Amino acid sequence: MNVLVWHVHGSWMTSFVHGKHRYLVPVTPERGPYGLGRARTYPWPADAVEVTPQELRHADVDLVVLQRPEEFDLACEWLGRRVGRDIPAIYVEHNTPKGDVPNTRHPMADRDDLLLVHVTAFNELFWDNGSTRSTVVEHGIVAPTVEWTGELDRLAVVINEPVRRWRVTGTDLLPRFAEIAPLDVFGMGVAGLAERLGLPAGRVTTHDDVPQHLMHAELARRRAYLHLCRWTSLGLSLIEAMSIGMPVVALATTEAVVAVPPPAGVLSTRIDVLRDGARRFVEDRSLAARTGAQARAAARERYGLERFLADWDRLLEEEVCASR
Repeated sequence: MNVLVWHVHGSWMTSFVHGKHRYLVPVTPERGPYGLGRARTYPWPADAVEVTPQELRHADVDLVVLQRPEEFDLACEWLGRRVGRDIPAIYVEHNTPKGDVPNTRHPMADRDDLLLVHVTAFNELFWDNGSTRSTVVEHGIVAPTVEWTGELDRLAVVINEPVRRWRVTGTDLLPRFAEIAPLDVFGMGVAGLAERLGLPAGRVTTHDDVPQHLMHAELARRRAYLHLCRWTSLGLSLIEAMSIGMPVVALATTEAVVAVPPPAGVLSTRIDVLRDGARRFVEDRSLAARTGAQARAAARERYGLERFLADWDRLLEEEVCASR
């Protein structure tokens, strides 16, 4: 089938477009947030096709996948059809609620014209979805092609915009771990982080917007992976690091408590426990290797691409069939 879907979250979209359908990805001349087109730093198959708003007016579209509230009206305008009535619609919620948690009402609450899909059970639980039909399709990833070596006794972190998001992403906690080992921070908007943290450049090295395959290769050389997010949805970089074979040191918050089973790393809300775990991985490479092997097995079993695509195929087909 032909699925209209915007390029919003690169890692999730990379997995999604590996399915058996044709994916129509809006593109505009300026490649802004509503016309980003195909990814340039992720490997996408040929069935992810760029389409302009003008082309969408006459395009054959079987289903619309929305990820931001404003996309609903935008899709209606560009398609010239009533989304959710003339064309079935699914809304994917990637994020944890903000504001008065757990009383935050979802922007698509109390609707009968779409299906609301959460990427974690934690998100579905904490959003107030009202009467809107909702379900969960857990993440799946394209397995990285590299494997952990851990020859560098350094800790790796992946955070986008760590200064702006600060406490949300646990950026304020990084100095506590930089005391144990040098940190390598990958992501968008990470430049200048060492200065903002008040740390010497040698304790925090930033790698800004590195292409995914190169980032995976560099992650694999680090001893362990730090996941210090207080309140974000489950980051795919965490699952990718586990799939590489990296042992994990993570805050026991949101969906991380499900994604990282005990043999795969150290989870706690106590920073001293996490620091001790990070220190043990840095000092004992064989322990890191054994733990990382457990992390790899757990990630590939639960978050495999085949399971993810099968779940999505079922949902897409059900929604299209129901509309007919």
